[in-house]
Amino acid sequence: MAGPIFAHHGELLLIALGLATGLATWIGGSLAIRHAQKVHLVLGFSAGAVIGVALLDLLPEAIDLGGPAWGTPTITAIVAAGFIAYLVVDRLFLLRAGGGEGHRGHFGAGSLTAHSLLDGLGIGLGFQVSASVGAILAVAVLAHDLADGMNTVNLSLRGTGDPRIARRWLLADSVAPMIGIAASRLIVVAPDRLALVIAAFTGFFLYIGASELLPDSHHRHPRAWTTVATVLGVAMIGIFVRLASRG
Repeated sequence: MAGPIFAHHGELLLIALGLATGLATWIGGSLAIRHAQKVHLVLGFSAGAVIGVALLDLLPEAIDLGGPAWGTPTITAIVAAGFIAYLVVDRLFLLRAGGGEGHRGHFGAGSLTAHSLLDGLGIGLGFQVSASVGAILAVAVLAHDLADGMNTVNLSLRGTGDPRIARRWLLADSVAPMIGIAASRLIVVAPDRLALVIAAFTGFFLYIGASELLPDSHHRHPRAWTTVATVLGVAMIGIFVRLASRG
């Protein structure tokens, strides 16, 4: 009886974690929409949060998962390839749009939503390894989901300027972790393979933060407070990652 009872409780825990990550994402995005008048500060903070997630969360996780199988140089090469791939696709869309930037609202928000899907997948796969591994991954995901929601909204608003579209992307981003958790019950992905995907997303996020959000925050309001907001964004992710690692 212990086995089925434990399995039942494990499924309930995964459902609860999926709902918690979605709620955290929704709250972060709602705050970003509510304070859109302070867009320069929010963009600066989002830039720091995205770069912080890439360098302090995703990159170490990719190296930990894939380093033994692929080697650190291969992981960092995938990061660079992800950065270049995002740049090339972004520029191609820009050319086809005749210089407009509306596509970025969908492209950037879509990348963050895909990342949230991977977050949910990672939580589910972590619990396949052990309860402790799954719990640590869940804490790490919850730690930056608030920023994920803000970043998704900010990228959508920056590209489209339409709050309705931003809310749709926020809804998609909020639901994505639950879909990822559900998918983890159906598939098995080797950690070293998952590491390559995480490394590619590291490159995506570095491009989004450094090449889109950061310059735009300074262009809209080039004051010291935007720089402070960016530093706070990086620091917040750093604190969350440190707390998650201790858990």
